Amino acid sequence: MHGPVALVGSGEFLEVMRPVHQRLLERRPQRAVFLPTAAAEEGDERVAYWLDLGTRHFASMGVEPVPLAVLDRADAQRQDLADLVAGAGLVYLSGGNPGYLADTLRSTVVWQAIVDAWQAGSALAGCSAGACALGAVSDDFRRPGRFSGLGLGVVPHLAAIPHFDRFDSLAPDLAGSLVAAAPDGVTVVGVDEDTALVGGLEQWKVEGRQAVWTIGRTGSRTRYGPDQTVHLPLAPPPH
Repeated sequence: MHGPVALVGSGEFLEVMRPVHQRLLERRPQRAVFLPTAAAEEGDERVAYWLDLGTRHFASMGVEPVPLAVLDRADAQRQDLADLVAGAGLVYLSGGNPGYLADTLRSTVVWQAIVDAWQAGSALAGCSAGACALGAVSDDFRRPGRFSGLGLGVVPHLAAIPHFDRFDSLAPDLAGSLVAAAPDGVTVVGVDEDTALVGGLEQWKVEGRQAVWTIGRTGSRTRYGPDQTVHLPLAPPPH
């Protein structure tokens, strides 16, 4: 049985997400593997920030932090790094560029190790870019078309918009554009900041301080607040 999936709108490694991480680690090894891959294009200083923040966050929870500095496809093909994923109770993809993250990890030994751990029961979380990459669609919101546009497909029937409350204010056309571009059978979900959609693959729960939204093909929106359940059916098989 695979473990739970968490699509997090923002706040990875911050105090606001501690209750979510604690629940993800319940009855699982107290070992958290986290990858700053999505931030690799931002430079060494930003990568070091994420590695330090994640290390201090999980250590403060009494959880063994395992920072995994996978920054490019060469790193993602290193068996020694892939081996560090084994035994994780939680694997976490943090923020940055969604398209870079998905295209860097896809079809690599590190990604296969992550999938194997998740399928064996580890929790798998993605925040911001990480949330996008776990779904069907993962591109560069700022400069669309730089990458393949394909997500890693852990939740192949979903396309996530993290920071949804902020993006909806600053870029109100983003949701409609993503809905129009999403493949048939894919549901677009907006995840507000400091909020997570936790569960999978079809039954989910909203955790955190704000809301999750499903966005229909006509632009209709349904809001789900904290502790509400959300049913997101898998796409029907192709004929």
